[in-house]
Amino acid sequence: MFQIRIHGRGGQGVVTAAEILSVAAFDEGRHAQAFPSFGSERTGAPVVSFCRFDDREIRTHEPVMEPDAVIIQDVTLIHQVDLFSGLSSDGYVLINTSNGFSDLGFGDFFDHYRPERLMTCPATEIALEHLGRPLPNAALLGGFAALTGELTWDAIDKAVREHFSGPVGERNAIAAKAAFDYVDSKIKETARASTN
Repeated sequence: MFQIRIHGRGGQGVVTAAEILSVAAFDEGRHAQAFPSFGSERTGAPVVSFCRFDDREIRTHEPVMEPDAVIIQDVTLIHQVDLFSGLSSDGYVLINTSNGFSDLGFGDFFDHYRPERLMTCPATEIALEHLGRPLPNAALLGGFAALTGELTWDAIDKAVREHFSGPVGERNAIAAKAAFDYVDSKIKETARASTN
């Protein structure tokens, strides 16, 4: 089973992101579920949603306490919420920011994590460019697909277009592809640097 926890703020599409991921997994023939956890239900309040998928039926319905991947839609949550609780050293981390990990004030926190599974992506900037609005959720799903390889680009593209119809779906799909390409190029760049 692959489990994802998505952190963000109300109004950023955190719940929608988990739903789209679950649809993408389902379209690839997997069992999937997505659900939110709300605290204070207002715009700007911290929100977390969960997605899990597996090749077998999923019987658990608890919140994801030990994620395989964490997606952070709002970098301002870093020092407010325990974003990495339960994440193993083999886990994936995707953070919506144009800064690198060294600029985010983690110190040596990620020293025991696999560096090729840690990625930042300027999803808000990508969304502004393609949507005209600072909604990073669809873009981050493209980045997630490139980073983890758990879902194909085609599955993400189809699920995004199904969720957002018409021109909005097209623009969100373009943003997701831009983030996919961004993360993919960063992965290749890191791989080249490590072989030199």
